[in-house]
Amino acid sequence: MTQAEPAARRGLFMTIEGPEGAGKTTQARLLYDRLRPSYDVLHTREPGGTAIGERIRGLLLDEQHREMSPQTEMLLFAASRAQFVVEVVEPALRRGRIVLSERYVDASLAYQGYARGLDIQVVRNVNAVATRGVMPDLTVLIDIDPAVGLERARLADGKEGRRGRGDRLEQESVDFFVRAREGFLTIAREERDRVRIVNGNRPQQVVHDEIGRLVEQFLAGRGWRASSSC
Repeated sequence: MTQAEPAARRGLFMTIEGPEGAGKTTQARLLYDRLRPSYDVLHTREPGGTAIGERIRGLLLDEQHREMSPQTEMLLFAASRAQFVVEVVEPALRRGRIVLSERYVDASLAYQGYARGLDIQVVRNVNAVATRGVMPDLTVLIDIDPAVGLERARLADGKEGRRGRGDRLEQESVDFFVRAREGFLTIAREERDRVRIVNGNRPQQVVHDEIGRLVEQFLAGRGWRASSSC
């Protein structure tokens, strides 16, 4: 009689959130580079992360779609997220990988809920269907002054060869992003065990060092040990 092999350990799901211009993409890439020598990490983003999700992302961010209603926006984000969970997150977690995503459900709560004014519970319910209950184990919220973040985002957009006004969401008013920031901070207060706030108004390397230490402590607390075999 042979002894059965132990079941594979479920992976971990981590997200990086924050207002526009907070540096999510930069910090996610730096964190990925820091972790990948020792862990099996998948760096992804949403909306996007899949062929279907990237098409939806294009619709959501296209500045020509100024007439898009808050309800349509919420449902498109949820549609992209549903495909993302089925195609990317769940398979990776089953294989024991660490999934590191730029944005997830918290962004919809902050933007479509708190900033657009849709009923928060409706946004939660729609996303509960989209995610099949899959939520992050850890979320790093990069907090930044909305005016500073918006200026950064639009400046980066101009450097990439566009007009420097930003995409459809980045063209919203500062007041919109103030409401979104308050939404993110409210979520962080309500879910202290999952969401950790990092001050994004500091230099890039300082922010990265704090995020790196925070994540490494989280992994150690979950029993994940660094290995050079990945």
